[in-house]
Amino acid sequence: MLRIWKATINSRNGLAFAFRSEQAVREEIFALILSVPAAWLIAATAMRAVELVCAVAFVLTVELLNTAIEKLADRLTMDHDKQIGRVKDMGSAAVGVALLMAGAFWIFAIVERLGFV
Repeated sequence: MLRIWKATINSRNGLAFAFRSEQAVREEIFALILSVPAAWLIAATAMRAVELVCAVAFVLTVELLNTAIEKLADRLTMDHDKQIGRVKDMGSAAVGVALLMAGAFWIFAIVERLGFV
């Protein structure tokens, strides 16, 4: 039980640090908070609402991983390094793919709610 408690504290600390240091994380947490009531208004079913919120939470998860990669890369060197730049670009691409996926889920839910599907 102690290990679970310590892991929870570490997770909270990581999220708090990311929130303080990264604008993108703050924006995605704000989007996640907004997604809860919006999902219940838009979704045709309770399960669809959960899926919509989870899609936004997934974007936040990928953003947190991208932030961790960027912080680690910056810790290794602040000099311009082509390989590190590519790694950072791949992390950014992962966030972009997650955003596209979430957007597709939300668009489908809106279309479904409007009765086109």
